[in-house]
Amino acid sequence: MTDSSALDPEDRKIVTLARSARARNGVPEGAAVRDETGRTYVAGTVALDSLKLSALQTAVAMAVASGATSLEAAAVVTEAETASDADRAAVRDLGGAGTPVLVAGPDGTVRTTVTAG
Repeated sequence: MTDSSALDPEDRKIVTLARSARARNGVPEGAAVRDETGRTYVAGTVALDSLKLSALQTAVAMAVASGATSLEAAAVVTEAETASDADRAAVRDLGGAGTPVLVAGPDGTVRTTVTAG
Protein backbone atom coordinates (compact mmCIF):
# COMPACT_ATOMS: atom_id res chain seq x y z
CA MET A 1 0.00 0.00 0.00
CA THR A 2 1.10 3.53 -0.73
CA ASP A 3 0.47 6.44 1.57
CA SER A 4 -1.43 8.88 -0.66
CA SER A 5 0.58 11.78 0.76
CA ALA A 6 3.71 10.14 -0.72
CA LEU A 7 2.28 10.35 -4.24
CA ASP A 8 3.19 12.99 -6.77
CA PRO A 9 0.67 15.87 -6.31
CA GLU A 10 -0.83 15.30 -9.77
CA ASP A 11 -1.30 11.58 -9.06
CA ARG A 12 -2.82 12.38 -5.66
CA LYS A 13 -5.23 14.71 -7.46
CA ILE A 14 -6.57 12.02 -9.80
CA VAL A 15 -6.98 9.56 -6.92
CA THR A 16 -8.92 12.20 -4.97
CA LEU A 17 -11.09 13.01 -7.99
CA ALA A 18 -11.81 9.31 -8.58
CA ARG A 19 -12.73 8.80 -4.94
CA SER A 20 -15.03 11.82 -5.03
CA ALA A 21 -16.80 10.58 -8.17
CA ARG A 22 -17.43 7.19 -6.57
CA ALA A 23 -18.83 8.71 -3.38
CA ARG A 24 -20.84 11.48 -5.03
CA ASN A 25 -22.54 9.17 -7.52
CA GLY A 26 -22.91 6.15 -5.24
CA VAL A 27 -21.37 3.85 -7.84
CA PRO A 28 -19.08 0.83 -7.40
CA GLU A 29 -16.07 2.59 -8.93
CA GLY A 30 -14.76 6.06 -9.59
CA ALA A 31 -11.94 6.86 -11.98
CA ALA A 32 -9.92 9.75 -13.32
CA VAL A 33 -7.38 10.05 -16.10
CA ARG A 34 -4.88 12.80 -16.91
CA ASP A 35 -4.14 13.56 -20.57
CA GLU A 36 -0.96 14.76 -22.24
CA THR A 37 -1.81 18.41 -21.52
CA GLY A 38 -2.58 17.84 -17.84
CA ARG A 39 -6.37 17.98 -18.20
CA THR A 40 -8.31 15.51 -16.09
CA TYR A 41 -11.43 13.53 -16.87
CA VAL A 42 -13.49 12.03 -14.05
CA ALA A 43 -16.17 9.36 -14.26
CA GLY A 44 -18.12 6.74 -12.39
CA THR A 45 -19.42 3.34 -13.37
CA VAL A 46 -22.11 3.40 -16.08
CA ALA A 47 -24.73 0.69 -15.58
CA LEU A 48 -27.65 1.13 -17.96
CA ASP A 49 -29.71 -1.65 -19.45
CA SER A 50 -28.17 -0.93 -22.86
CA LEU A 51 -24.69 0.24 -21.83
CA LYS A 52 -22.25 -1.07 -19.25
CA LEU A 53 -18.88 0.65 -18.76
CA SER A 54 -16.46 0.60 -15.88
CA ALA A 55 -15.49 3.93 -14.40
CA LEU A 56 -12.05 3.76 -16.01
CA GLN A 57 -13.48 2.92 -19.44
CA THR A 58 -15.87 5.87 -19.09
CA ALA A 59 -13.07 8.26 -18.08
CA VAL A 60 -10.97 7.16 -21.08
CA ALA A 61 -13.99 7.61 -23.38
CA MET A 62 -14.54 11.11 -21.98
CA ALA A 63 -10.90 11.97 -22.67
CA VAL A 64 -11.14 10.70 -26.24
CA ALA A 65 -14.42 12.53 -26.82
CA SER A 66 -12.76 15.74 -25.58
CA GLY A 67 -9.86 15.45 -28.01
CA ALA A 68 -7.13 13.89 -25.85
CA THR A 69 -4.49 12.10 -27.89
CA SER A 70 -2.58 10.43 -25.04
CA LEU A 71 -2.72 9.76 -21.30
CA GLU A 72 -0.09 10.42 -18.64
CA ALA A 73 -1.78 8.45 -15.84
CA ALA A 74 -5.02 6.87 -14.66
CA ALA A 75 -6.54 6.10 -11.28
CA VAL A 76 -9.43 3.92 -10.20
CA VAL A 77 -11.05 3.70 -6.76
CA THR A 78 -12.57 0.28 -6.32
CA GLU A 79 -13.12 -2.65 -4.00
CA ALA A 80 -11.17 -4.81 -6.47
CA GLU A 81 -7.54 -5.63 -5.78
CA THR A 82 -6.32 -4.47 -9.19
CA ALA A 83 -7.47 -2.94 -12.46
CA SER A 84 -9.26 -5.35 -14.78
CA ASP A 85 -7.76 -6.42 -18.09
CA ALA A 86 -10.49 -4.46 -19.92
CA ASP A 87 -9.68 -1.30 -17.93
CA ARG A 88 -5.97 -1.65 -18.59
CA ALA A 89 -6.68 -2.20 -22.29
CA ALA A 90 -8.71 1.03 -22.50
CA VAL A 91 -5.88 2.99 -20.87
CA ARG A 92 -3.32 1.26 -23.12
CA ASP A 93 -5.31 2.15 -26.27
CA LEU A 94 -4.95 5.86 -25.53
CA GLY A 95 -1.87 6.11 -23.34
CA GLY A 96 0.34 3.22 -24.35
CA ALA A 97 1.56 0.15 -22.49
CA GLY A 98 3.66 2.08 -19.97
CA THR A 99 0.87 4.32 -18.68
CA PRO A 100 0.59 3.93 -14.89
CA VAL A 101 -2.77 2.91 -13.43
CA LEU A 102 -3.12 3.66 -9.72
CA VAL A 103 -5.55 1.33 -7.97
CA ALA A 104 -6.94 2.67 -4.69
CA GLY A 105 -9.40 1.40 -2.15
CA PRO A 106 -12.53 3.31 -1.16
CA ASP A 107 -10.53 5.17 1.52
CA GLY A 108 -8.21 6.55 -1.17
CA THR A 109 -5.19 4.48 -0.17
CA VAL A 110 -3.34 3.33 -3.26
CA ARG A 111 -3.07 -0.46 -3.11
CA THR A 112 -0.96 -0.93 -6.20
CA THR A 113 0.23 0.76 -9.35
CA VAL A 114 0.19 -1.32 -12.51
CA THR A 115 0.99 -0.41 -16.08
CA ALA A 116 -1.59 -0.46 -18.82
CA GLY A 117 0.57 -2.94 -20.78
